[in-house]
Amino acid sequence: MRPGFVLDIGCGIGRNLGHLNGHGVGVDHNPTSVAACVSAGLTAFSPDDFEQSRYAASDTFDTVLLAHVIEHMTEAEAHDLISTYLAYLRPGGRVILITPQERGQASDSTHVRFVDHAAVHGLAHQLGLNVVALRSFPLPRVAGRVFTYNETVAELA
Repeated sequence: MRPGFVLDIGCGIGRNLGHLNGHGVGVDHNPTSVAACVSAGLTAFSPDDFEQSRYAASDTFDTVLLAHVIEHMTEAEAHDLISTYLAYLRPGGRVILITPQERGQASDSTHVRFVDHAAVHGLAHQLGLNVVALRSFPLPRVAGRVFTYNETVAELA
């Protein structure tokens, strides 16, 4: 997959933005995280500041990325968050969700819910999107039971 221009929702301190070589914009509710991104030369905003930025325009982004975000919220909150940013996605664009598998889910007390394949399909349906791909990374799915850093990567369109 070629991500194109990426909107990284819940960008944190810019771990993913840093790999995009200027082809991405981050949004995070934590002002300290946004400040860390900006001081590293990355483009990042609070949600309110993003809405006032030149990037908050229809059809701006090829990809909306939520990496390790939706497991920290209820299904309704995840739906509302993603819905907020879908208008900025270009036609044919993708929403990428990255979530921990079982061992990773259990490793963080701030996780609200486990996002399994059924949850991904349900969320996609609620958003009017289809699941284009659902992968386990970096190891096969069974490894998620014992390997903390195994992730589910979902591509929605």
